[in-house]
Amino acid sequence: MNKRVIVIGMALGLAATMLVAGDHREAAMAEVAVVLNTLHLAASEADGELYFSLFAEDAGFMGTDATERWSVDEFKAFAEPYFSQGRGWTYTMKDRNIFFSNDGSTAWFDEMLWNANYGTCRGTGVLVHTDDGWKFVQYNLTIPIPNDLAGDFTDRIKKFEKQTQEPAK
Repeated sequence: MNKRVIVIGMALGLAATMLVAGDHREAAMAEVAVVLNTLHLAASEADGELYFSLFAEDAGFMGTDATERWSVDEFKAFAEPYFSQGRGWTYTMKDRNIFFSNDGSTAWFDEMLWNANYGTCRGTGVLVHTDDGWKFVQYNLTIPIPNDLAGDFTDRIKKFEKQTQEPAK
């Protein structure tokens, strides 16, 4: 059975159970959590079809590098060579907060993640509720720098940027 069908079925089942209990916000919270978990699972399993099905057509993805601000199509082009070789990326959620607009049609989140290469990371983003379920309209992946180390890192970044900038024309 298709993983996407299983994940969506689990989300709908959980949501239906909670709706019967009259807890709409908890149901929405569970649905968004399933979408976030599915994103991480699909990336880890290099399942590009499932991964990108979670994004709205006009979504944006911001990576850890300042140059990484991609549309969905641009991010697909970046990820395809990795996914086609069965190489994904694994981020394990350690802590998560989910919030909703008053009308319940928009959700935003922040989560602390763990990655073997980068260590502690933070994912943040926005999802909107569509006829096809919750879809990402924005996802941001950052590497939080402890305040005690920030001065050294920002100095290194400034030096790097100064060395890599093209001369003005």
